[in-house]
Amino acid sequence: MPPKQKQPLAGVRVLVGRARHQAGKLSGALRKVGATVLEIPFIEIRKPRSFKPLDSALQNLCDYDWLILTSVNGVEAMWQRLANLRVTKTNLKHLRIAAIGPATQKAIEQRRVKVDVVPQEYVAESVVRSLRRRVKGKGVLLVRAKVARDVIPRELRRAGARVDVVKAYETVIPQSSRKRLQAALKSQKQRPHVITFTSSSTVRNFVALLGSRSPNLQGIRLASIGPVTSSTLRELGLRADIAAKEFTIAGLVEAIVRAVAAPLSRTQH
Repeated sequence: MPPKQKQPLAGVRVLVGRARHQAGKLSGALRKVGATVLEIPFIEIRKPRSFKPLDSALQNLCDYDWLILTSVNGVEAMWQRLANLRVTKTNLKHLRIAAIGPATQKAIEQRRVKVDVVPQEYVAESVVRSLRRRVKGKGVLLVRAKVARDVIPRELRRAGARVDVVKAYETVIPQSSRKRLQAALKSQKQRPHVITFTSSSTVRNFVALLGSRSPNLQGIRLASIGPVTSSTLRELGLRADIAAKEFTIAGLVEAIVRAVAAPLSRTQH
């Protein structure tokens, strides 16, 4: 196989804005196809100010019929609290579990717990479609970030469910990234050809990190992992130049390769 086919992103600089502890998977996949990766986190994961609401829910799992987990971060935080409370997975046996996305599903199944529902699309609206007819009169525990959209609890309550939302973690803006991001956009050597966005939070934080200055993003393609992230880009006056067809890290990398490899291989050195 010719080298160009093996390294379709050779000469392409990609800025990865995932949280520091999660950037490796996306960065590694991009490097495998030849990209030069710059990691500047747009998001930082922190513990909530209090675990009391989560702990209370986990100590009363018998009150719920369904558990919904929306991210790997939520899975990790929840299992840490289960361990701290000495609540075992036998307390989860009666629950039906829904996971948004294959990464969340995998994180749950690695803990030897069965996942009952994975929506076809890895967005909140698809979760609602999957569960709407199954939750009437049921207790639902939704474990998620401190700041997240209210689509799932609102729509499931309309469907007749009793929904408790508990916060397992917070997403904050890493202020140390501000100068690095602004410098990278100005630098001829570092200026990316592509910036990746893996959630609405990464988009909002990117804009916040840029501050009041209107950045020159000419020649930079903005790559989105899914429709909700793309919508947030547009809401904030940015373009969704590249959109993954499959809303996963692999899907995002595939979309970047498909969109930029050919034109950049002709123009970049």
